[in-house]
Amino acid sequence: MTIHSAVIQKLLTTNAHIGHQVATHHFKQFTYGFRNRQAIIDSDKTLICLRNALNFLSYLSRDPSSSFLFFNTNLLFQPIIDEMTTRVSSFSPERASSLWRLRGFLTNSFSPKKFRSRNKKLVFAPTKMPDCVVIFDTERKSSVFLEAERLGIPIVALVDSSMPWEYYKKVTYPIPANDSVQFVYLVCNRSVSYVGEEER
Repeated sequence: MTIHSAVIQKLLTTNAHIGHQVATHHFKQFTYGFRNRQAIIDSDKTLICLRNALNFLSYLSRDPSSSFLFFNTNLLFQPIIDEMTTRVSSFSPERASSLWRLRGFLTNSFSPKKFRSRNKKLVFAPTKMPDCVVIFDTERKSSVFLEAERLGIPIVALVDSSMPWEYYKKVTYPIPANDSVQFVYLVCNRSVSYVGEEER
């Protein structure tokens, strides 16, 4: 089995290829078609997009002062995101931070202010503008897309077949896939590996 085939097989085991029953027009470029009314995402295209996103993160990581902001609103993903943030920060303190849905978080002044999110989790505003925002849960509409675009911050995001165009068009590096816990874990592990390689 080739490396490419092995990676594709791993994507399939995470159910990354299974989309929603609705496939928006702009997402059809990433799909094979439908099975049992569910969109089937092309794993080859997922792999290409994932590599493009990881290469971008790796490129940013060459600058020791670069920082990343990981955004999530899904409770199931949070332990994975927290672990990823800790691992990336271990390479370089304050390089990464994670947050929940906080309106105005990016567009507010970059000072170490305290914010309390809807789930009562205490977080701190970043002390500098992040070089990239990575969004894991795009199912719930969020102002983070608008804020990042307004500030000219590149967005890496998992995108599913039902993502509205108004948000999809703001994503710099889309990764077409089902946002399952297994796939999010895979993306986080690969992201840490790519960022870590630049730190060694």
